[in-house]
Amino acid sequence: MFNKKQFGAEFKWGVSTAAYQIEGAHNIDDKGFSIWDTFSNQNKKILGNHNGNHACDFYNRHEDDLKLIKYLNIPNFRFSLSWPRILPSGIGTINQKGVDFYDRLIDHSMELGVTPWVTLYHWDLPQMIEDKGGWTNRDVVSWFSDFVEVCANKFGDRVNNWMILNEPMVFTGAGYFLGIHAPGRKGLKNFIPAVHHAALCQSLGARVLKSICPNANVGTTFSCSHLEPNTSSEKDKLATKRVDALINRLFIEPSLGLGYPTDDLKLLDRIYDYFLPDDEKLLPFDFDFVGLQNYTREIVTHSYFVPLLQAKLIKADKRNVPITLMNWEVYPDAMYQTLKKFDQYSQIKKIIVTENGAAFHDVFFDGKIEDELRANYLKDHIREVLRAKNDGIKVEGYFVWTLLDNFEWAEGFYPRFGIVHTNFKTQERTIKKSGYWYKNFLDNK
Repeated sequence: MFNKKQFGAEFKWGVSTAAYQIEGAHNIDDKGFSIWDTFSNQNKKILGNHNGNHACDFYNRHEDDLKLIKYLNIPNFRFSLSWPRILPSGIGTINQKGVDFYDRLIDHSMELGVTPWVTLYHWDLPQMIEDKGGWTNRDVVSWFSDFVEVCANKFGDRVNNWMILNEPMVFTGAGYFLGIHAPGRKGLKNFIPAVHHAALCQSLGARVLKSICPNANVGTTFSCSHLEPNTSSEKDKLATKRVDALINRLFIEPSLGLGYPTDDLKLLDRIYDYFLPDDEKLLPFDFDFVGLQNYTREIVTHSYFVPLLQAKLIKADKRNVPITLMNWEVYPDAMYQTLKKFDQYSQIKKIIVTENGAAFHDVFFDGKIEDELRANYLKDHIREVLRAKNDGIKVEGYFVWTLLDNFEWAEGFYPRFGIVHTNFKTQERTIKKSGYWYKNFLDNK
């Protein structure tokens, strides 16, 4: 059995959350509406017609939840700042009540000895910016830079660890191409400009932050899936290469100065229609770390019927493999393979796993929550992180997704990822077996 000591004293252990998924308080203390406030309150957009209006009520219960983090021996807490809570219109007037909330959150974390790790954008774009075109509008680059400047000036005296964007491939792909996430837009005409503008925000946001907080530890995060072709056929291999360019390489490579992976994915050629003269120089940034978020493996097959991409994923429930409630395959080796893949980019200084976790049905027994599957999932994936570290891969941290059962975007409250159970009617918290396992693991000094 492995233990915490094998990772070294400097390895960063933590837990991750996101503002819209836990905070609630969607319309109090002068907060502006986000695209998720709008999207989740539209009929039949979310499983079960759920919304994040109240979520985990973290806004009002954060002191107790921070005490839970402390009790669980978790030394690092990743959370995001709600853009419309700080700037209700997206630009212009600062909402002091929103700033005060994050001041309290940061200060109380530090008082408990829990180090804050802040994500600047975790998908809750102000609705008033979406009304102006959102991520398809080039002006979002300057609007986002202004938001970063406000956050750096307000919180940079205490917060040292920052992430610029959370999973840009997901919020552009699901929100501006497939339409299954907020704001519900579809098609390449929305997706392509959104990608380019998000990639610019990724680098320019980091520049703004570093200009104000030069000693800050600045990274950004990427969603990554380990991909394998369904067969050894050349068509399946090429299909896998195209999918890899889309979901794994699209945002990391521009940030490393490698440009967009257009050679392997021709549909991206039209992204250059949105370039201005200096954009090629603006896209790269020398991040202090890269956050990787891996949950599963995907199997890819060639498909004539998928326009442009000519590839599709074979769903896990069609492959006779163990799955989570998200219909994601449980495949711990995917963690190792993903770390190995990104370690091959020589420009990356260090890697932190900024999310990893699983949703399963919780089993209540004798007043306890026996989530054996989740506990095993965490053990197996952390073991793969250790394997990577022992092989010389530059991985230096691991954050569980997530602290509390919360609002899981289009899936509402159905899939529970938390190591702490949330009763959404009473807001009572109950630590699960997986939470106790993580506590005991982290207590091994």
